[in-house]
Amino acid sequence: MNAPAQDAPVSERIRYRLVSAGCRHHANDNIAAFVEPGELDALQAEVQARMQEVLRSLVIDTDSDHNTQETAKRVAKMFVREVFAGRYVPAPAVTEFPNVGRLNELMIVGPVTVRSACSHHLCPILGRLWIGIMPNEHSNLIGLSKYARLAEWVMNRPQIQEEAVIMLANELEARVKPDGLAVVMEADHFCMHWRGVKDSQSAMTNSVMRGAFLTDANLRREFLALMPKKSPG
Repeated sequence: MNAPAQDAPVSERIRYRLVSAGCRHHANDNIAAFVEPGELDALQAEVQARMQEVLRSLVIDTDSDHNTQETAKRVAKMFVREVFAGRYVPAPAVTEFPNVGRLNELMIVGPVTVRSACSHHLCPILGRLWIGIMPNEHSNLIGLSKYARLAEWVMNRPQIQEEAVIMLANELEARVKPDGLAVVMEADHFCMHWRGVKDSQSAMTNSVMRGAFLTDANLRREFLALMPKKSPG
């Protein structure tokens, strides 16, 4: 891949760095290390220009339609700065504390509200997740709100739910280093609500069990029993 010209679109310059480094850049990958200061503004402007062309191809008269005159700008900001921000910014700062008290009791965090977008259709995914931690004396404990921040960082990308829970589990396992880790997520997928079968009742639930949660059936049952009901009622 040849180096892009200085006046090439910023997306090409970022892509060149990724390809040169042999770094994967799928929809749910974080590429913050390859985005230089100030380039997010340029990327947002590029997305805005391309989104304007999408609206034009959809035969929408954005010049006279007051409802869509700023749509390209809004969508570009939404994609780059909000719903896909987890691709372009580093992981949130998470203070880790040594397990001085040698806690080794089950901890459950949740439900944590999660918002994402299906990478197939870019339709919303809205749901909740629960995290179970079985720490050991060598574990690094993190603040309660940091679980939600890490979940938001992972989910704020085009995602597939099955991959998202694995990515979150990997991140937590690397930071906390527990004896056991469990992640359960339940979510509504609007690609099913809005299109296709248009089924408004279906939800998807999946889980990741690692370490003690995988090998100890009693611990797994305790976590699932203590976890609040996934659905109200």
